[in-house]
Amino acid sequence: MKRLGGVLLAAAATLGLASAAFAETKEKAPEAPKYGGALEIGTVYVTLSALSWDPADFNWKLNHDTGLFYEQLFAGDLSKAKRNGGPHSFIPDAWLPSDAIRGELVEAWEWKQDPLRVELKVRKGVVWPEKPGVMKKRDFTGEDIVFSFNRLKNSPKKLLGYFDHVDRVELPDPYTVVFYMKHYFAEWDYQFGWGYYSAIHPKEVADAGANNWKNVNGTGPYILTDFVQGNSNVYTKNPDYWGRETIGGQEYKLPFVDRITYRTIKDEATFITALRTGKLDMLEAIRWQNVDSLKKSAPQLQWNRWLNQSGTFMAMRVDQDGPFKDIRVRRALNYAVNKPEIVQAYYNGNAELFAYPQHPDYIGYFEPLEKQPASVQELFKYDPAKAKKLLAEAGYPKGFTTKVQVCSCSPDHMDLLPLVAGYLEQVGVKLELVPMEYGAFLSAMTSKSMTPAYFMNNGHTNPITTIRKSFGTKQVWNPSGWSDPAFDQKIEDVYREPDEGKRQQMLRALTTEILDQAPYIWLPTPYVYSAWWPWVKNYGGELRAGAVRPGPIYARIWVDQEMKKKMGF
Repeated sequence: MKRLGGVLLAAAATLGLASAAFAETKEKAPEAPKYGGALEIGTVYVTLSALSWDPADFNWKLNHDTGLFYEQLFAGDLSKAKRNGGPHSFIPDAWLPSDAIRGELVEAWEWKQDPLRVELKVRKGVVWPEKPGVMKKRDFTGEDIVFSFNRLKNSPKKLLGYFDHVDRVELPDPYTVVFYMKHYFAEWDYQFGWGYYSAIHPKEVADAGANNWKNVNGTGPYILTDFVQGNSNVYTKNPDYWGRETIGGQEYKLPFVDRITYRTIKDEATFITALRTGKLDMLEAIRWQNVDSLKKSAPQLQWNRWLNQSGTFMAMRVDQDGPFKDIRVRRALNYAVNKPEIVQAYYNGNAELFAYPQHPDYIGYFEPLEKQPASVQELFKYDPAKAKKLLAEAGYPKGFTTKVQVCSCSPDHMDLLPLVAGYLEQVGVKLELVPMEYGAFLSAMTSKSMTPAYFMNNGHTNPITTIRKSFGTKQVWNPSGWSDPAFDQKIEDVYREPDEGKRQQMLRALTTEILDQAPYIWLPTPYVYSAWWPWVKNYGGELRAGAVRPGPIYARIWVDQEMKKKMGF
Protein backbone atom coordinates (compact mmCIF):
# COMPACT_ATOMS: atom_id res chain seq x y z
CA MET A 1 0.00 0.00 0.00
CA LYS A 2 1.50 3.30 -1.07
CA ARG A 3 1.05 6.28 1.20
CA LEU A 4 2.53 9.66 0.35
CA GLY A 5 3.94 10.62 3.73
CA GLY A 6 1.33 10.93 6.56
CA VAL A 7 2.08 12.78 9.71
CA LEU A 8 3.66 9.74 11.28
CA LEU A 9 6.78 8.00 10.10
CA ALA A 10 8.18 4.86 11.60
CA ALA A 11 11.82 5.83 11.81
CA ALA A 12 11.01 8.87 13.91
CA ALA A 13 8.60 7.17 16.24
CA THR A 14 9.66 3.57 16.80
CA LEU A 15 12.56 4.38 19.12
CA GLY A 16 10.77 7.35 20.64
CA LEU A 17 7.63 5.50 21.62
CA ALA A 18 9.71 2.69 23.02
CA SER A 19 10.98 5.16 25.58
CA ALA A 20 7.62 6.74 26.40
CA ALA A 21 6.65 4.14 28.95
CA PHE A 22 7.85 0.92 30.43
CA ALA A 23 5.70 -1.98 31.51
CA GLU A 24 6.61 -3.13 34.97
CA THR A 25 4.74 -6.35 34.32
CA LYS A 26 4.11 -8.17 31.06
CA GLU A 27 1.38 -10.49 29.94
CA LYS A 28 2.44 -14.07 29.49
CA ALA A 29 1.52 -16.12 26.42
CA PRO A 30 -1.90 -15.07 25.10
CA GLU A 31 -4.81 -16.52 26.99
CA ALA A 32 -8.06 -17.44 25.31
CA PRO A 33 -10.44 -14.47 25.61
CA LYS A 34 -13.51 -14.70 27.77
CA TYR A 35 -16.72 -12.91 26.95
CA GLY A 36 -18.97 -11.05 29.36
CA GLY A 37 -18.54 -9.06 32.51
CA ALA A 38 -18.13 -5.35 33.06
CA LEU A 39 -15.22 -2.93 33.16
CA GLU A 40 -15.06 0.11 35.43
CA ILE A 41 -12.44 2.61 34.28
CA GLY A 42 -10.95 5.75 35.74
CA THR A 43 -9.53 7.12 32.52
CA VAL A 44 -6.71 9.62 31.99
CA TYR A 45 -9.46 12.24 32.31
CA VAL A 46 -11.10 10.78 35.41
CA THR A 47 -11.90 14.24 36.80
CA LEU A 48 -13.53 15.55 33.61
CA SER A 49 -17.04 14.75 32.46
CA ALA A 50 -17.94 14.73 28.76
CA LEU A 51 -17.81 18.23 27.29
CA SER A 52 -19.72 17.57 24.06
CA TRP A 53 -21.03 14.68 21.98
CA ASP A 54 -21.07 16.57 18.69
CA PRO A 55 -17.99 16.22 16.43
CA ALA A 56 -18.78 19.59 14.86
CA ASP A 57 -18.15 21.29 18.20
CA PHE A 58 -14.42 20.67 17.66
CA ASN A 59 -14.00 19.70 21.28
CA TRP A 60 -10.60 18.19 22.14
CA LYS A 61 -12.04 15.51 24.46
CA LEU A 62 -14.67 14.19 22.03
CA ASN A 63 -12.78 11.06 20.96
CA HIS A 64 -12.30 10.04 24.57
CA ASP A 65 -16.06 9.94 25.16
CA THR A 66 -17.33 8.94 21.70
CA GLY A 67 -14.53 6.64 20.54
CA LEU A 68 -16.34 3.47 21.57
CA PHE A 69 -19.25 4.18 19.23
CA TYR A 70 -17.95 6.68 16.63
CA GLU A 71 -15.25 5.18 14.43
CA GLN A 72 -12.77 6.87 12.10
CA LEU A 73 -11.02 6.19 8.82
CA PHE A 74 -7.93 4.85 10.59
CA ALA A 75 -6.93 3.65 14.06
CA GLY A 76 -3.84 2.43 15.83
CA ASP A 77 -2.79 -1.12 15.00
CA LEU A 78 -2.61 -2.61 18.49
CA SER A 79 -0.97 -5.78 17.17
CA LYS A 80 2.18 -3.59 17.15
CA ALA A 81 1.90 -2.89 20.89
CA LYS A 82 4.80 -3.83 23.16
CA ARG A 83 2.66 -6.36 25.02
CA ASN A 84 2.29 -8.17 21.68
CA GLY A 85 6.01 -8.07 20.97
CA GLY A 86 5.81 -4.88 18.94
CA PRO A 87 7.79 -1.66 19.38
CA HIS A 88 5.03 0.80 20.29
CA SER A 89 3.54 1.93 23.59
CA PHE A 90 0.39 3.65 22.28
CA ILE A 91 0.83 6.25 25.02
CA PRO A 92 1.15 9.57 23.10
CA ASP A 93 -2.02 11.61 22.95
CA ALA A 94 -2.03 11.99 19.16
CA TRP A 95 1.03 10.34 17.65
CA LEU A 96 0.73 7.10 15.67
CA PRO A 97 3.77 5.73 13.83
CA SER A 98 3.07 5.07 10.16
CA ASP A 99 3.78 1.35 10.60
CA ALA A 100 1.12 1.16 13.30
CA ILE A 101 -1.89 2.60 11.49
CA ARG A 102 -4.65 0.28 10.31
CA GLY A 103 -7.76 0.95 8.31
CA GLU A 104 -10.88 1.16 10.43
CA LEU A 105 -13.79 2.39 8.31
CA VAL A 106 -11.64 2.18 5.18
CA GLU A 107 -9.85 -0.95 4.03
CA ALA A 108 -7.23 0.63 1.76
CA TRP A 109 -5.98 4.02 0.66
CA GLU A 110 -3.65 5.23 -2.07
CA TRP A 111 -2.15 8.58 -3.08
CA LYS A 112 -2.17 9.55 -6.74
CA GLN A 113 -0.80 12.47 -8.75
CA ASP A 114 -2.15 14.84 -11.43
CA PRO A 115 -4.27 15.90 -9.69
CA LEU A 116 -2.93 15.21 -6.21
CA ARG A 117 -5.50 13.08 -4.41
CA VAL A 118 -5.97 10.20 -2.04
CA GLU A 119 -8.45 7.43 -2.89
CA LEU A 120 -10.05 5.46 -0.07
CA LYS A 121 -11.81 2.12 -0.32
CA VAL A 122 -14.66 2.03 2.19
CA ARG A 123 -15.05 -1.07 4.36
CA LYS A 124 -18.08 -3.14 3.40
CA GLY A 125 -20.27 -4.99 5.87
CA VAL A 126 -20.36 -2.14 8.39
CA VAL A 127 -23.77 -1.03 9.64
CA TRP A 128 -25.31 1.72 11.68
CA PRO A 129 -27.47 -0.03 14.31
CA GLU A 130 -31.07 0.98 14.76
CA LYS A 131 -31.62 3.94 17.09
CA PRO A 132 -35.32 4.30 17.94
CA GLY A 133 -36.55 7.77 17.12
CA VAL A 134 -33.31 8.66 15.32
CA MET A 135 -32.59 6.18 12.52
CA LYS A 136 -33.27 2.74 11.15
CA LYS A 137 -30.50 0.17 10.85
CA ARG A 138 -28.69 0.68 7.55
CA ASP A 139 -25.41 0.11 5.75
CA PHE A 140 -22.46 2.41 6.23
CA THR A 141 -21.19 3.88 2.92
CA GLY A 142 -18.86 6.53 1.60
CA GLU A 143 -21.70 9.03 1.76
CA ASP A 144 -21.31 9.03 5.54
CA ILE A 145 -17.63 9.96 5.22
CA VAL A 146 -18.39 12.80 2.80
CA PHE A 147 -21.21 14.05 5.03
CA SER A 148 -19.02 14.01 8.14
CA PHE A 149 -16.17 15.83 6.44
CA ASN A 150 -18.37 18.53 4.95
CA ARG A 151 -20.19 19.06 8.23
CA LEU A 152 -16.90 19.48 10.07
CA LYS A 153 -15.43 21.69 7.35
CA ASN A 154 -18.45 23.99 7.49
CA SER A 155 -18.70 24.11 11.27
CA PRO A 156 -18.45 27.63 12.72
CA LYS A 157 -16.39 26.08 15.52
CA LYS A 158 -13.72 24.52 13.29
CA LEU A 159 -10.09 25.33 13.98
CA LEU A 160 -8.54 28.05 11.90
CA GLY A 161 -7.27 26.66 8.58
CA TYR A 162 -7.74 23.08 9.69
CA PHE A 163 -8.98 21.68 6.38
CA ASP A 164 -7.64 24.35 4.02
CA HIS A 165 -5.40 21.81 2.27
CA VAL A 166 -8.45 19.91 0.94
CA ASP A 167 -9.87 21.15 -2.34
CA ARG A 168 -12.91 18.89 -2.51
CA VAL A 169 -14.21 15.45 -1.65
CA GLU A 170 -15.98 13.28 -4.23
CA LEU A 171 -17.82 9.97 -4.21
CA PRO A 172 -17.32 8.05 -7.50
CA ASP A 173 -19.32 5.14 -6.06
CA PRO A 174 -20.79 4.26 -2.65
CA TYR A 175 -17.59 2.54 -1.49
CA THR A 176 -14.93 4.88 -2.90
CA VAL A 177 -14.13 8.33 -1.50
CA VAL A 178 -11.60 10.67 -3.14
CA PHE A 179 -9.99 13.60 -1.35
CA TYR A 180 -8.51 16.11 -3.82
CA MET A 181 -5.70 18.15 -2.28
CA LYS A 182 -4.67 21.73 -3.04
CA HIS A 183 -1.10 20.82 -2.14
CA TYR A 184 0.91 18.25 -0.23
CA PHE A 185 0.07 18.27 3.47
CA ALA A 186 2.12 16.22 5.92
CA GLU A 187 -0.71 15.67 8.43
CA TRP A 188 -3.67 14.77 6.26
CA ASP A 189 -4.15 11.32 7.76
CA TYR A 190 -3.97 12.75 11.26
CA GLN A 191 -6.29 15.71 10.70
CA PHE A 192 -9.18 13.77 9.22
CA GLY A 193 -8.06 10.16 9.34
CA TRP A 194 -7.60 9.48 13.05
CA GLY A 195 -7.26 12.89 14.69
CA TYR A 196 -9.18 14.84 17.28
CA TYR A 197 -11.89 15.92 14.84
CA SER A 198 -12.33 12.85 12.65
CA ALA A 199 -15.36 11.02 14.03
CA ILE A 200 -17.60 9.63 11.28
CA HIS A 201 -21.21 10.25 12.24
CA PRO A 202 -24.50 9.83 10.37
CA LYS A 203 -26.71 12.60 9.03
CA GLU A 204 -29.62 11.20 11.03
CA VAL A 205 -27.84 11.93 14.30
CA ALA A 206 -26.95 15.45 13.17
CA ASP A 207 -30.58 16.06 12.22
CA ALA A 208 -31.81 14.73 15.56
CA GLY A 209 -29.31 16.78 17.57
CA ALA A 210 -25.75 15.46 17.75
CA ASN A 211 -24.95 16.98 21.13
CA ASN A 212 -27.77 15.11 22.87
CA TRP A 213 -26.23 11.89 24.16
CA LYS A 214 -29.56 10.13 23.77
CA ASN A 215 -29.37 10.63 19.99
CA VAL A 216 -25.80 9.47 19.27
CA ASN A 217 -25.33 6.31 17.22
CA GLY A 218 -22.18 4.86 15.72
CA THR A 219 -20.66 1.90 13.93
CA GLY A 220 -18.31 1.06 16.81
CA PRO A 221 -18.16 -1.83 19.26
CA TYR A 222 -20.34 -0.18 21.91
CA ILE A 223 -23.52 1.87 22.23
CA LEU A 224 -23.81 4.76 24.69
CA THR A 225 -26.72 3.74 26.91
CA ASP A 226 -26.45 6.12 29.86
CA PHE A 227 -24.72 9.35 30.79
CA VAL A 228 -24.83 11.20 34.07
CA GLN A 229 -22.96 14.51 34.04
CA GLY A 230 -20.18 14.46 36.60
CA ASN A 231 -20.68 10.78 37.35
CA SER A 232 -20.44 8.26 34.51
CA ASN A 233 -20.65 7.25 30.85
CA VAL A 234 -22.07 3.76 30.33
CA TYR A 235 -21.49 1.81 27.12
CA THR A 236 -23.04 -1.58 26.24
CA LYS A 237 -21.99 -4.06 23.58
CA ASN A 238 -23.11 -3.39 20.02
CA PRO A 239 -24.37 -6.74 18.67
CA ASP A 240 -24.03 -5.47 15.09
CA TYR A 241 -20.33 -4.60 15.37
CA TRP A 242 -18.20 -5.74 12.43
CA GLY A 243 -14.76 -5.93 14.11
CA ARG A 244 -12.68 -9.00 14.88
CA GLU A 245 -9.37 -9.60 16.61
CA THR A 246 -6.81 -12.36 16.17
CA ILE A 247 -5.34 -13.61 19.45
CA GLY A 248 -3.08 -16.62 19.69
CA GLY A 249 -3.71 -17.39 16.05
CA GLN A 250 -7.49 -17.53 16.44
CA GLU A 251 -10.00 -14.91 15.32
CA TYR A 252 -12.59 -13.60 17.77
CA LYS A 253 -15.59 -11.32 17.35
CA LEU A 254 -15.29 -8.02 19.21
CA PRO A 255 -15.97 -6.72 21.77
CA PHE A 256 -15.40 -9.04 24.72
CA VAL A 257 -16.84 -7.10 27.69
CA ASP A 258 -20.59 -6.56 27.90
CA ARG A 259 -20.50 -3.17 29.60
CA ILE A 260 -17.87 -0.47 30.01
CA THR A 261 -18.29 2.44 32.41
CA TYR A 262 -16.14 5.56 32.56
CA ARG A 263 -16.31 6.93 36.07
CA THR A 264 -15.99 10.69 36.62
CA ILE A 265 -14.47 11.28 40.05
CA LYS A 266 -13.22 14.77 40.83
CA ASP A 267 -11.64 14.04 44.19
CA GLU A 268 -8.20 12.45 44.02
CA ALA A 269 -8.44 10.59 47.31
CA THR A 270 -11.75 9.09 46.20
CA PHE A 271 -10.51 7.72 42.88
CA ILE A 272 -7.35 6.34 44.50
CA THR A 273 -9.53 4.56 47.08
CA ALA A 274 -11.82 3.27 44.32
CA LEU A 275 -8.85 1.61 42.65
CA ARG A 276 -7.47 0.20 45.90
CA THR A 277 -10.81 -1.37 46.81
CA GLY A 278 -11.47 -2.81 43.35
CA LYS A 279 -14.37 -0.50 42.55
CA LEU A 280 -12.27 0.60 39.60
CA ASP A 281 -10.68 -2.10 37.47
CA MET A 282 -8.29 0.40 35.91
CA LEU A 283 -7.00 3.88 36.78
CA GLU A 284 -4.95 5.45 34.02
CA ALA A 285 -3.45 8.55 35.62
CA ILE A 286 -1.92 8.31 39.09
CA ARG A 287 0.41 10.91 40.55
CA TRP A 288 3.70 9.59 41.86
CA GLN A 289 2.73 10.62 45.40
CA ASN A 290 0.16 7.81 45.51
CA VAL A 291 2.21 5.02 43.99
CA ASP A 292 4.15 3.68 46.99
CA SER A 293 1.07 3.48 49.22
CA LEU A 294 -0.91 1.70 46.49
CA LYS A 295 1.86 -0.81 45.91
CA LYS A 296 1.87 -1.62 49.63
CA SER A 297 -1.90 -1.77 50.14
CA ALA A 298 -2.74 -3.44 46.81
CA PRO A 299 0.37 -5.39 45.77
CA GLN A 300 -1.50 -7.32 43.04
CA LEU A 301 -1.94 -4.19 40.91
CA GLN A 302 -0.16 -4.12 37.55
CA TRP A 303 1.77 -0.95 36.67
CA ASN A 304 2.99 1.23 33.84
CA ARG A 305 4.95 4.50 34.05
CA TRP A 306 4.96 7.12 31.29
CA LEU A 307 6.21 10.66 30.78
CA ASN A 308 3.24 13.00 30.70
CA GLN A 309 2.13 13.82 27.18
CA SER A 310 1.23 17.37 28.19
CA GLY A 311 3.59 20.23 28.89
CA THR A 312 3.10 22.32 32.03
CA PHE A 313 3.62 26.08 31.91
CA MET A 314 2.40 29.51 32.89
CA ALA A 315 1.45 31.35 29.71
CA MET A 316 2.13 35.10 29.67
CA ARG A 317 -0.13 37.09 27.35
CA VAL A 318 1.77 39.04 24.74
CA ASP A 319 -1.39 40.11 22.87
CA GLN A 320 -2.28 42.86 25.32
CA ASP A 321 -0.47 45.76 26.91
CA GLY A 322 1.36 44.92 30.10
CA PRO A 323 4.69 43.68 31.41
CA PHE A 324 4.57 40.42 29.43
CA LYS A 325 4.97 42.27 26.12
CA ASP A 326 8.62 42.72 27.11
CA ILE A 327 10.82 39.69 26.48
CA ARG A 328 13.05 40.76 29.36
CA VAL A 329 10.14 40.27 31.76
CA ARG A 330 9.28 36.87 30.32
CA ARG A 331 12.85 35.67 30.51
CA ALA A 332 13.22 37.11 34.03
CA LEU A 333 10.27 35.08 35.28
CA ASN A 334 11.86 31.95 33.86
CA TYR A 335 15.11 32.70 35.69
CA ALA A 336 13.16 33.33 38.92
CA VAL A 337 11.64 29.83 39.13
CA ASN A 338 13.92 27.11 40.48
CA LYS A 339 13.00 24.38 38.01
CA PRO A 340 15.68 21.85 39.02
CA GLU A 341 14.42 22.16 42.60
CA ILE A 342 10.85 21.51 41.42
CA VAL A 343 12.04 18.28 39.78
CA GLN A 344 13.79 17.07 42.91
CA ALA A 345 11.80 18.55 45.80
CA TYR A 346 8.27 18.78 44.40
CA TYR A 347 8.23 15.77 42.06
CA ASN A 348 10.77 13.78 44.08
CA GLY A 349 12.69 13.13 40.88
CA ASN A 350 9.57 11.90 39.02
CA ALA A 351 9.84 14.52 36.27
CA GLU A 352 12.00 15.69 33.40
CA LEU A 353 13.35 19.24 33.47
CA PHE A 354 12.89 19.72 29.73
CA ALA A 355 10.26 17.88 27.68
CA TYR A 356 8.10 20.56 26.04
CA PRO A 357 7.03 21.79 23.51
CA GLN A 358 8.56 18.77 21.76
CA HIS A 359 8.35 15.43 23.60
CA PRO A 360 11.37 13.14 24.06
CA ASP A 361 9.33 10.43 22.34
CA TYR A 362 9.69 12.31 19.08
CA ILE A 363 13.13 11.11 18.10
CA GLY A 364 14.51 13.29 15.35
CA TYR A 365 12.22 16.15 16.30
CA PHE A 366 13.21 16.50 19.96
CA GLU A 367 16.52 18.17 20.69
CA PRO A 368 17.66 17.73 24.31
CA LEU A 369 18.46 20.71 26.50
CA GLU A 370 22.21 20.14 26.40
CA LYS A 371 22.12 20.59 22.62
CA GLN A 372 20.09 23.79 22.75
CA PRO A 373 21.86 27.18 22.51
CA ALA A 374 23.02 28.81 25.74
CA SER A 375 20.18 31.34 25.60
CA VAL A 376 17.67 28.48 25.87
CA GLN A 377 19.62 26.50 28.44
CA GLU A 378 19.76 29.46 30.82
CA LEU A 379 15.94 29.62 30.91
CA PHE A 380 16.05 26.37 32.89
CA LYS A 381 18.67 27.57 35.40
CA TYR A 382 17.76 29.30 38.65
CA ASP A 383 19.15 32.84 38.70
CA PRO A 384 17.02 35.24 40.80
CA ALA A 385 19.72 37.93 40.70
CA LYS A 386 19.59 38.01 36.91
CA ALA A 387 15.79 38.01 37.09
CA LYS A 388 15.79 41.13 39.27
CA LYS A 389 18.29 42.83 36.98
CA LEU A 390 16.17 42.17 33.88
CA LEU A 391 12.98 43.31 35.62
CA ALA A 392 14.68 46.57 36.59
CA GLU A 393 15.89 47.08 33.02
CA ALA A 394 12.34 46.54 31.80
CA GLY A 395 11.04 49.22 34.16
CA TYR A 396 9.85 47.02 37.02
CA PRO A 397 12.50 47.40 39.73
CA LYS A 398 9.92 46.67 42.43
CA GLY A 399 8.14 44.00 40.42
CA PHE A 400 4.41 43.99 39.72
CA THR A 401 1.20 42.12 40.53
CA THR A 402 -0.81 40.06 38.04
CA LYS A 403 -3.66 37.60 38.08
CA VAL A 404 -3.31 33.97 36.98
CA GLN A 405 -6.10 31.52 36.28
CA VAL A 406 -5.70 27.84 37.16
CA CYS A 407 -8.02 24.87 36.82
CA SER A 408 -9.24 23.46 40.14
CA CYS A 409 -9.68 20.13 38.30
CA SER A 410 -5.91 19.50 38.48
CA PRO A 411 -4.56 18.50 41.91
CA ASP A 412 -1.03 18.85 40.56
CA HIS A 413 -1.56 22.42 39.39
CA MET A 414 -3.35 23.46 42.57
CA ASP A 415 -0.24 22.34 44.47
CA LEU A 416 2.38 23.51 41.98
CA LEU A 417 1.16 27.02 41.22
CA PRO A 418 1.55 28.31 44.81
CA LEU A 419 5.14 27.04 44.70
CA VAL A 420 5.77 28.95 41.46
CA ALA A 421 4.13 32.01 43.01
CA GLY A 422 6.50 31.74 45.96
CA TYR A 423 9.55 31.82 43.69
CA LEU A 424 8.22 34.82 41.76
CA GLU A 425 7.42 36.74 44.92
CA GLN A 426 11.11 36.60 45.83
CA VAL A 427 11.84 38.83 42.81
CA GLY A 428 8.88 41.13 43.48
CA VAL A 429 6.29 39.59 41.16
CA LYS A 430 3.08 38.72 42.96
CA LEU A 431 0.51 36.32 41.52
CA GLU A 432 -3.15 36.57 42.45
CA LEU A 433 -4.45 33.00 41.99
CA VAL A 434 -7.86 32.56 40.36
CA PRO A 435 -8.99 28.89 40.59
CA MET A 436 -11.74 27.93 38.12
CA GLU A 437 -13.86 24.90 37.28
CA TYR A 438 -12.81 23.30 34.01
CA GLY A 439 -15.69 24.59 31.90
CA ALA A 440 -15.08 28.21 32.88
CA PHE A 441 -11.32 27.76 32.67
CA LEU A 442 -11.52 26.42 29.11
CA SER A 443 -14.06 29.05 28.09
CA ALA A 444 -11.75 31.81 29.28
CA MET A 445 -9.05 30.61 26.89
CA THR A 446 -11.25 29.87 23.90
CA SER A 447 -12.87 33.31 24.21
CA LYS A 448 -9.48 34.93 24.89
CA SER A 449 -10.82 36.50 28.08
CA MET A 450 -8.09 35.03 30.29
CA THR A 451 -6.17 36.95 32.89
CA PRO A 452 -2.68 38.16 31.86
CA ALA A 453 -1.22 34.88 33.15
CA TYR A 454 -2.79 31.47 32.61
CA PHE A 455 -1.50 28.27 34.25
CA MET A 456 -2.18 25.08 32.36
CA ASN A 457 -0.82 22.05 30.59
CA ASN A 458 -1.28 21.39 26.91
CA GLY A 459 -0.99 18.13 25.04
CA HIS A 460 2.08 17.75 22.86
CA THR A 461 -0.20 16.07 20.27
CA ASN A 462 2.51 15.38 17.66
CA PRO A 463 5.69 17.09 16.43
CA ILE A 464 4.12 19.61 14.05
CA THR A 465 0.85 20.27 15.84
CA THR A 466 2.53 21.00 19.17
CA ILE A 467 4.10 24.07 17.53
CA ARG A 468 1.21 25.07 15.26
CA LYS A 469 -1.61 24.96 17.79
CA SER A 470 0.33 26.62 20.61
CA PHE A 471 2.10 29.43 18.77
CA GLY A 472 0.26 29.92 15.47
CA THR A 473 -1.60 33.19 15.06
CA LYS A 474 -5.19 33.06 16.39
CA GLN A 475 -5.03 29.34 17.16
CA VAL A 476 -7.50 28.28 19.86
CA TRP A 477 -4.85 26.59 22.01
CA ASN A 478 -2.51 29.60 21.98
CA PRO A 479 -2.93 30.99 25.50
CA SER A 480 -0.10 33.53 25.22
CA GLY A 481 -1.64 35.05 22.09
CA TRP A 482 1.65 34.62 20.25
CA SER A 483 1.54 36.00 16.72
CA ASP A 484 4.39 36.27 14.23
CA PRO A 485 3.68 36.11 10.47
CA ALA A 486 7.21 34.89 9.74
CA PHE A 487 6.80 32.09 12.30
CA ASP A 488 3.41 31.18 10.81
CA GLN A 489 4.97 30.85 7.38
CA LYS A 490 7.68 28.56 8.71
CA ILE A 491 4.98 26.29 10.15
CA GLU A 492 3.24 26.24 6.78
CA ASP A 493 6.55 25.36 5.11
CA VAL A 494 6.91 22.36 7.44
CA TYR A 495 3.48 21.06 6.47
CA ARG A 496 4.34 21.25 2.77
CA GLU A 497 7.72 19.54 3.09
CA PRO A 498 7.46 15.86 2.02
CA ASP A 499 10.92 14.87 3.26
CA GLU A 500 10.80 13.85 6.91
CA GLY A 501 14.46 14.57 7.58
CA LYS A 502 14.00 18.13 6.40
CA ARG A 503 10.80 18.48 8.45
CA GLN A 504 12.67 17.36 11.55
CA GLN A 505 15.39 19.94 10.98
CA MET A 506 12.85 22.70 10.39
CA LEU A 507 10.87 21.81 13.51
CA ARG A 508 13.96 21.66 15.70
CA ALA A 509 14.77 25.21 14.60
CA LEU A 510 11.19 26.42 15.20
CA THR A 511 11.15 24.84 18.65
CA THR A 512 14.40 26.54 19.63
CA GLU A 513 13.09 29.86 18.32
CA ILE A 514 9.93 29.79 20.41
CA LEU A 515 11.73 28.52 23.51
CA ASP A 516 14.08 31.51 23.27
CA GLN A 517 11.17 33.96 23.06
CA ALA A 518 9.80 32.60 26.37
CA PRO A 519 6.05 33.21 25.97
CA TYR A 520 5.68 30.72 28.84
CA ILE A 521 7.39 29.95 32.07
CA TRP A 522 8.59 26.53 30.92
CA LEU A 523 8.10 24.00 33.71
CA PRO A 524 9.15 20.35 34.24
CA THR A 525 7.11 17.48 32.81
CA PRO A 526 6.13 14.83 35.38
CA TYR A 527 5.95 11.08 35.05
CA VAL A 528 2.52 9.53 35.48
CA TYR A 529 1.51 5.99 36.44
CA SER A 530 -1.30 3.73 35.30
CA ALA A 531 -2.51 0.71 37.29
CA TRP A 532 -4.97 -2.11 36.74
CA TRP A 533 -6.01 -5.29 38.48
CA PRO A 534 -4.71 -8.62 37.10
CA TRP A 535 -8.16 -9.75 36.01
CA VAL A 536 -7.97 -7.08 33.27
CA LYS A 537 -6.63 -9.07 30.32
CA ASN A 538 -5.20 -8.26 26.90
CA TYR A 539 -3.92 -4.95 28.22
CA GLY A 540 -0.47 -3.50 28.87
CA GLY A 541 -1.04 0.11 29.83
CA GLU A 542 -1.90 1.46 26.38
CA LEU A 543 -3.81 4.75 26.50
CA ARG A 544 -4.64 5.84 22.95
CA ALA A 545 -5.16 4.23 19.55
CA GLY A 546 -5.74 7.59 17.90
CA ALA A 547 -6.03 11.16 19.14
CA VAL A 548 -7.04 10.80 22.83
CA ARG A 549 -9.07 7.79 21.71
CA PRO A 550 -8.92 4.72 23.99
CA GLY A 551 -12.03 3.03 22.56
CA PRO A 552 -10.26 0.43 20.36
CA ILE A 553 -8.06 -0.53 23.33
CA TYR A 554 -11.01 -1.11 25.66
CA ALA A 555 -12.88 -3.08 22.99
CA ARG A 556 -10.05 -5.65 23.04
CA ILE A 557 -9.87 -6.09 26.81
CA TRP A 558 -11.59 -8.99 28.50
CA VAL A 559 -12.26 -9.59 32.19
CA ASP A 560 -11.29 -12.81 33.95
CA GLN A 561 -14.38 -12.87 36.15
CA GLU A 562 -13.35 -16.09 37.90
CA MET A 563 -10.02 -14.58 38.94
CA LYS A 564 -11.77 -11.44 40.15
CA LYS A 565 -14.11 -13.50 42.29
CA LYS A 566 -11.28 -15.60 43.74
CA MET A 567 -9.46 -12.41 44.70
CA GLY A 568 -12.49 -11.39 46.73
CA PHE A 569 -13.90 -8.70 44.46
